[in-house]
Amino acid sequence: MLKVSQLHAFYAKSHILHGVDFYAQEGEIVTLLGRNGSGRSTLAKAVVGQVRWEGEITWNDQSLLDLKPFQIARLGIGYVPESREIFPNLTVQQNLSLGQQKGSSRRVHVPWTFEDMYLMFPRLKERRAVPAGVLSGGEQQMLTLCRTLMGNPSLIIVDEPTEGLAPKIVDLVKQNFLLLKQRGLSIFLIEQKLTIALDISDRVLVMGHGKIVFEGSPQSLSKDQSIRKEWLEV
Repeated sequence: MLKVSQLHAFYAKSHILHGVDFYAQEGEIVTLLGRNGSGRSTLAKAVVGQVRWEGEITWNDQSLLDLKPFQIARLGIGYVPESREIFPNLTVQQNLSLGQQKGSSRRVHVPWTFEDMYLMFPRLKERRAVPAGVLSGGEQQMLTLCRTLMGNPSLIIVDEPTEGLAPKIVDLVKQNFLLLKQRGLSIFLIEQKLTIALDISDRVLVMGHGKIVFEGSPQSLSKDQSIRKEWLEV
């Protein structure tokens, strides 16, 4: 289980997160909502060791303090950044190969395979020999998610996976998140789209000004018009 307590995070002298508390349990989809600039991506980067932070972050009771990003990944936490960060000159298959963690001693119930990825996203199978740089934005988003899964994480943190995607691809991504949950994977999803949070989440968090301002079920958020109006609606 991931547990975050009194988390403060910083970019240089800028204080971005102000005492954040949350947790994510095994096989759970937790969605973090909020406007741009609220601190959502900073929270993700703090957990995976990409920004300076203070407070407490533990993964299965092990502190992540002072660990480097690759060490955190080897513990079983995968990160799918909003920026995608594929290797454009390598093929789809080669990008997926780079996601594999070789020599890891961490036990994985059922390791993900190339065929698993191609079953989830058939378009990637069609383009497996194509350089990743010529893929569409949606295809690159699929590839980034699959590359992270090839490392066999127990938890994936996914930042804005549906941004700029066509509605048909958004539906495919949602279906596959539910599939991942069925296989026991925990998902911490950072989104702006309220409908996605209400459709697939077990719990929903709302962030504003670097703090968690709401935590509850999708149903309770759906009924809480004041929270939606103050922290989510434009």
